[in-house]
Amino acid sequence: MSANRNPEQDIAILGVGMHPWGKWGRSFVEYGVAAAHEAIADANVAWGDIGFVSGANTVRNGYPGYVSGSTFANALGFQGASMASSYSACASGVTALQAARAQILAGLCDVALVVGADTTPKGFLKPNEGDRPDDTDWLRFHLLGATNPAYFAIYARRRMELYGDTPNDFAQVKVKNSRHAVHNPRARYTKEYDIEDVNNSPMVADPLRLLEICATSDGGAALVVSSMEWAQAHGHASPARVTGISTVSPTYPNSIIELPYLASDSWAATGHGAMTFKDDIAGSAYAQAGIGPEDLDFAEVYDLSSAYELDWYEHIGLCAPGEAARLLRDGDTQLGGRVPVNPSGGLGAFGEAVPAQAIAQVCELTWQVRNQSGPRQVDGAHVGLSINHGMYGHGSAVIVSA
Repeated sequence: MSANRNPEQDIAILGVGMHPWGKWGRSFVEYGVAAAHEAIADANVAWGDIGFVSGANTVRNGYPGYVSGSTFANALGFQGASMASSYSACASGVTALQAARAQILAGLCDVALVVGADTTPKGFLKPNEGDRPDDTDWLRFHLLGATNPAYFAIYARRRMELYGDTPNDFAQVKVKNSRHAVHNPRARYTKEYDIEDVNNSPMVADPLRLLEICATSDGGAALVVSSMEWAQAHGHASPARVTGISTVSPTYPNSIIELPYLASDSWAATGHGAMTFKDDIAGSAYAQAGIGPEDLDFAEVYDLSSAYELDWYEHIGLCAPGEAARLLRDGDTQLGGRVPVNPSGGLGAFGEAVPAQAIAQVCELTWQVRNQSGPRQVDGAHVGLSINHGMYGHGSAVIVSA
């Protein structure tokens, strides 16, 4: 155990729940409540035991989405619990989990419910309607034409130029993840694809094809978490534990452009190219958990595109920069490999349900360390990391241990 490790900062994961991902066309509240009921039942706690409800916000579903903590508590039946609502783009779910953890570690509650759910429009995500010239997210669409797929393609092109990665490498990520997704009943896309299927799908943003880009989805996920003391006093002798949470901000200078920002910091005099914001996200979680990347048994990473998954191999320390494609080709990141990545099938199999997806990743980590993942189970899964990256400098990582 690292000298930096503080077991008193651990919290227990008592229950997990997930509404299946898809395009259901119903209220996001329905998905979140279904996930919450499943998590509460899995935890074997009463609704009245919940002292804090932490909601991850959706910005596409009106005022109820902006006050998601209250919305979910109301739908479940107000019972006096404290509440909070969080929005951090794709990192919203972990921000909500971090708020619950803080309440528990401060002694302000014993048990908390964390919920996120979304209903998304057809097509790729875009800014809300209206002219907002002071909004950099609006500006990147209207000035640069940098839609999300274009952004993902820029990152893919960067890998090709810097490291010699090929379109077939990107396609192989989708092939690997589709083999995993076949076994996940909660995933939206459960068809197994071969490399010809991927390479024959329509080009969206060169070099990325349709099957390599994460769709938008409806879905919901929930966690019931508690203090370790409460868990052990109420029949949870050896629960899965959150041993590290990172919600760090970038530090100056951040040498790689992170859209929607339209430029990077100047780092000619002060920058250090060895570390970037995305490296720091995982690094902070490792420091809290007292481990390093060599201790991971598996990971769930943010594969908004197949090429983006390769970036995350390097950012979480599975290999040095430029070596991700080799790791993939050698089979290290598939089920049965040295450190399987996205045994759930990844976001490419689920689609984006923004406030729910980081919580869903933690659900997947929990099922793995409990040995409850069925045919997609990672052998010897004791420590897993999930990582998500949102706009405007929001990043998040969670480490779950058996």
